[in-house]
Amino acid sequence: MGFCSIVIALVNNDAPNQNKHKVGLEIHQQLDSNNKLFCNCKIVDSPEYDFTFKRILHPTQSEMGSYDQAAVFESKKIKTVKYLSSKNSNCLIESDEEPPEMVNTEALDLVLTISLALHCTIEDELHVMRKIVIDGSNTTGFQRTILVARNGYLDVDGVRVGIQSICLEEDAARIINEQKDAARIINEQKDDTVDTKIFALDRLGIPLIEIALDPISNTPMFVTNVAQTIGRLLRATKKVTRGLGSIRQDVNISTNGGAVVEVKGVQQLSQLALVIEYETKRQDGLNQIAQELHNRKIHESAFIGNIIDVTDFMQQSNSKIVKKILSGDSRFMALVLREFHGMLSFEPYQGIRLGKELGEVAKSYGIGGIFHSDELPNYGITGEDVKSLASILKVDKNDAFVLVGGPSVLLNSVISELTNRIKKAFSGVVAETRSVRLDGVTVFSRPRPGSSRMYPETDIPYISINENRLKELSKHIPLPWNEVIDQLCKKYPINRTLAENIFDSQYFSLFEKIARHTSINPSFIISKLTEDFVRLERQGYDCSILTQNDLFYLFEQLDKSRISKESIPIILEKLLRNEGSSVNEIIGTLGSEGFTEDDIDGIIKKVIEENHKIISQKGMDSIGLLMGRCMSILRGKVDGEKINKQLVTRLTEHLNKS
Repeated sequence: MGFCSIVIALVNNDAPNQNKHKVGLEIHQQLDSNNKLFCNCKIVDSPEYDFTFKRILHPTQSEMGSYDQAAVFESKKIKTVKYLSSKNSNCLIESDEEPPEMVNTEALDLVLTISLALHCTIEDELHVMRKIVIDGSNTTGFQRTILVARNGYLDVDGVRVGIQSICLEEDAARIINEQKDAARIINEQKDDTVDTKIFALDRLGIPLIEIALDPISNTPMFVTNVAQTIGRLLRATKKVTRGLGSIRQDVNISTNGGAVVEVKGVQQLSQLALVIEYETKRQDGLNQIAQELHNRKIHESAFIGNIIDVTDFMQQSNSKIVKKILSGDSRFMALVLREFHGMLSFEPYQGIRLGKELGEVAKSYGIGGIFHSDELPNYGITGEDVKSLASILKVDKNDAFVLVGGPSVLLNSVISELTNRIKKAFSGVVAETRSVRLDGVTVFSRPRPGSSRMYPETDIPYISINENRLKELSKHIPLPWNEVIDQLCKKYPINRTLAENIFDSQYFSLFEKIARHTSINPSFIISKLTEDFVRLERQGYDCSILTQNDLFYLFEQLDKSRISKESIPIILEKLLRNEGSSVNEIIGTLGSEGFTEDDIDGIIKKVIEENHKIISQKGMDSIGLLMGRCMSILRGKVDGEKINKQLVTRLTEHLNKS
């Protein structure tokens, strides 16, 4: 897997390169075990579901009687959660209708082995803990996790990086609201609404290793190298799953010793550098906004003005956006901010504004966003509307106001959250959890969880770890990266670049299977599974829809000479464009099965006859032109090497006769 670093353009001439940032990585990797972590269910994707059920999750108190702020924040959104369950991948444990079974020994042994490889101190007793999570991703309202080891290290580019902890935990349920099958499910179940979160339970309970690193003060490229090094160590065990979503990085970033921001769900190495650079810029921008607030001498505890219901006035607006918001049981509230004129649009760097930060908070509640006076008139809200609002709200030229529209049941919580967020703006960077887009831009998700989110699991006894078990597991510590690549180069044989490319890809196990069961050149297999897939993805295709069974069958047909090498990319593109329901059907449309040896020979002879004048002038130098004309007929249907060999034979015969 490759990685890149992209410099983000800044509005100010001076980029915040002088800032001292610290980056903490948490790497989550699914383990390729036979069963789930706390039951005997198989780990399989389930496209069909046998039954569904609903929950509304609520926060619970910790042992000390306090509530975790992240859990309280999620509970304010008042979301119904619908779960889809399949008998192929779920049991009553995932539905939280039965207590969990003992920890999966296979998964635990793998985590212990990785802990030994990273020079960690293994805990004598392993205790299962509950980590409160009520965003709907777990039916129980918590995630089970086990601290396995601490205080390890790994060396990257001559620098020693500390390992804080290694945990074994259960993966979360798979959200499908944003996937195409969610619309189908909602249409079939008329009682569902867009306010219902939908999760599939096939992924819930899959064993997951979490590796948390010490904070790193180094370049984004170095942090990327660290993540890649750990990913390669995990893959060297050959007991972890591959593919998009199977490994995820959470990135904790702080600048100049300030608050820590957690960015969750970075799935691609190429995103890491982008996230670090963007967050460094964003955090510096927030500090500049805080400084501007202090320069204006705005009083931190007295800037909140009126909070007024302006629904009646907004109903008279001709704005299509406003009308859409007010359809149904919705209202508009206005929040006055004294002395804040220009502050909501103040932009230290492009795209870094307090108004945008507030909009992200509102969107986290499912509300489309906010309007504020620094950006009005706009969105169909006229200048006259703004003047009338200013009069209703009693604001002067130095003040600002924020308009929030949405479901009545949510508005009070949203206004309260926005007020808190503005107060925190006086301190600069806010400790929070954010999600990430593909371009590295981060978006607010929720407040950062605290110590109140953890408490002991009462259904599972502790596990003792003895020296004999660790001694036996130490025999299975994976080889160093360079030795793994050396072995691949010797085994197939291939060069180091090809070996690294296929080992880092999600198709490594498929490559080994194809190489083991066919006589196809390994270098050719790798080029198709890496270079061709990169090219297709750059063209906008989603290669994740290609199953490994389909790909293996495709190479099998090549090995049986049913298709040519040149037809591989053609068939792949047709699959990605849904131009056939199966590889077999697409092969049939190519017509390759209709070409016999005599047919091919006849086409080559005809091409030679049609071009005899050029042949008489150029002799064997005409081979390139003749090959092109043969391929225009046979490309994708007959192997190019085979055509070239037969063409050389027939051309030589033709010249000898001449």
